[in-house]
Amino acid sequence: MTKPLDATVKRTDAVLREVSRVVVGKQDELQLIMIAVLSGGHVLIEDLPGLGKTLIARSFAAALGLNFTRVQFTPDLLPADLIGSTIYDMNSGRFNFRKGPVFANMLLADEINRTPPKTQAALLEAMAEGQVSIDGETFPLPQPFVVLATDNPIEYEGTYPLPEAQLDRFALQLRLGYLSEEDETQMIRRRLERGSVPAQVGQVVDAAGLLEMRHAVEFVTVHPDVVGYVVSLAAATRSHPQVEVGASPRAELDLVQMARARALLQGRDYVIPEDVKALAVPAMAHRITLRPEMWVRRIRGEDVISELLRRLRVPRAMGT
Repeated sequence: MTKPLDATVKRTDAVLREVSRVVVGKQDELQLIMIAVLSGGHVLIEDLPGLGKTLIARSFAAALGLNFTRVQFTPDLLPADLIGSTIYDMNSGRFNFRKGPVFANMLLADEINRTPPKTQAALLEAMAEGQVSIDGETFPLPQPFVVLATDNPIEYEGTYPLPEAQLDRFALQLRLGYLSEEDETQMIRRRLERGSVPAQVGQVVDAAGLLEMRHAVEFVTVHPDVVGYVVSLAAATRSHPQVEVGASPRAELDLVQMARARALLQGRDYVIPEDVKALAVPAMAHRITLRPEMWVRRIRGEDVISELLRRLRVPRAMGT
């Protein structure tokens, strides 16, 4: 393994260790978020309130040395409340742009489905292009730029479901779920032991360091057979009888890039089919649209992707 790859593996391990100091359990989910961040993707967390989503986002931002903002999405949130607005300065006689909370390295978009489509669309441009436009001017966002969005899956009254175009901008969708009784006990013990002192996460890298880590992912090789496996999986979603709209080419690109990041975390400089299989469900399930009658049968996107993974021929494991 080359020096950039080895250094990135050590930095990634250190980041996950720091986050795990304050976030109990959920090691698989934390690794998935780290993979998405390394590959330049955004993450959608669909889960109940009070399961530590904000704590996870803040902890990653602190360990990665990123500027962090949190926006509570509400029905009255306007695009200007998110991206900023132009203000007239009476002293200079000019209009000046006042940046909104989206100008951060890591944005926690809390309950994103509670805000109207117009505001969701403003965030879509930021996620897709790394910039925002207002009054005919374009303003680049700081790099790196990562969105961690949350979505409450049980309260639908007064919500605005994310359109397919925006769901497709999220590299991963995951659910945290409840901790085990053992982990919940450990969580409470940690709180009692530290007293009133807030949990602290040490900084491991900075924004420039994260960009270097992302560049290191480009050194991870992908065998043509693995590429073919990803393409076959996406094609199978488009012809599946239960699917109305299959996975997009962007989903394929994201899956390959995250497979490279996962291989790196595993200490390899090449991707194997198991990397693809481990990421296919969180990377693709939210990006396919099932036929309307499927909800009656309680069939979800995860079920379709899992079935395809069992059915498709897996290429043999390979090295560089």
